[in-house]
Amino acid sequence: MERKRKRRQLTQEEKLARGPIDLPFLLLTMLLLGFGLVMLLSASSASSYYESGNAMAYFTKQAIFAVSGVAVMFVVSKIDYQSFRGLSVIILGVAIFLLIVVLIPIPGFSIKANGARRWLNLGITNFQPSELAKLGVILYFSARISKMKDKMTEMRSLAPFVVVLMIIAILLYFEPHMSGTILILAVGVVLLFVGGIKLKWVAAGTGTMVAGLWFIITNTQYMTSRIQLWQNPWSDPRGDGYQIIQSLYAIGSGGFLGLGFGKSRQKFLYLPEEHNDFIFAVVCEELGFIGGAIVLILFALLILRGYWLAIHARDRFGSLLIVGVTTLLAVQVFLNIGVVTNFFPVTGISLPFFSYGGTALFLQLFEIGIVLSVSRQIPAPRSG
Repeated sequence: MERKRKRRQLTQEEKLARGPIDLPFLLLTMLLLGFGLVMLLSASSASSYYESGNAMAYFTKQAIFAVSGVAVMFVVSKIDYQSFRGLSVIILGVAIFLLIVVLIPIPGFSIKANGARRWLNLGITNFQPSELAKLGVILYFSARISKMKDKMTEMRSLAPFVVVLMIIAILLYFEPHMSGTILILAVGVVLLFVGGIKLKWVAAGTGTMVAGLWFIITNTQYMTSRIQLWQNPWSDPRGDGYQIIQSLYAIGSGGFLGLGFGKSRQKFLYLPEEHNDFIFAVVCEELGFIGGAIVLILFALLILRGYWLAIHARDRFGSLLIVGVTTLLAVQVFLNIGVVTNFFPVTGISLPFFSYGGTALFLQLFEIGIVLSVSRQIPAPRSG
């Protein structure tokens, strides 16, 4: 009886994550989160006051989600990440269901804005089902790939992954949500590649996706117009090209050291989405090249640390989870900075930890919690 009791106690202890969380990854996350909240306070003050009479309205809402997100991050970091194996199918299923629901024109619930139907009204905030789909793909792909092991070299093993990506891509096409499609496809391809599929399949799949995206871009009016404006935003300076022109003005006027914190001029209703997708332009305007470089360095360090943790993870499932979360973060930062600097066409993609969006920030911190959970079970180096 005593042996059984000890065995039962050991099993219960194994359900909890062991060891300390990875301090460098946590500190980098908190630095970016704090930096992002401070810049959001500055960037959103003008539009927030204009819309509600309260210059801190956007900041207050974001801060609430940030505090609750950090609390959930620490809770998730204490959960054994193996628990997410069973939840992966459920989360992915819920995400796909919500992607279908958002397309149904339900008054007061399914929101259409700027020609796209991407948001659900939850009362206290709006929610993009595509954010949950990103997490669902990471969990499902990681769980299934880790179980299949050497079978990933067989062609038939790709079928469930391809089907999932196609379903999500089709649903996002009808929203439309090109940036979300690119992010999810990129994460899916990277996980499959790390999971062990043949390189020629990766090349063929990537080529097919690029061809499909190009077909969508060239045959969709709103994407075709965005490509044209990307090539020459000054062709319509008072219309669709206005946003990117104002973004470039903000970045250029910041110079090397910036105008000073809180002294942005473009945030005074000149630059649209200054507190959301284009917040990095305000960072560059107020803090200059130095401030923008610091933000990018912090993101680079966080991403590099994430991949280091993936290499040293205890098992394949944990490694794939970290690769998925880190890749999602890396691609999102790369695309956002590219859009703000007109390196890419405008796609409506946010900057993690900086852009306004409570539910998106909450899920990002939830994903960081998963990475920290995996880091708890990485064996510590022996001293001496």
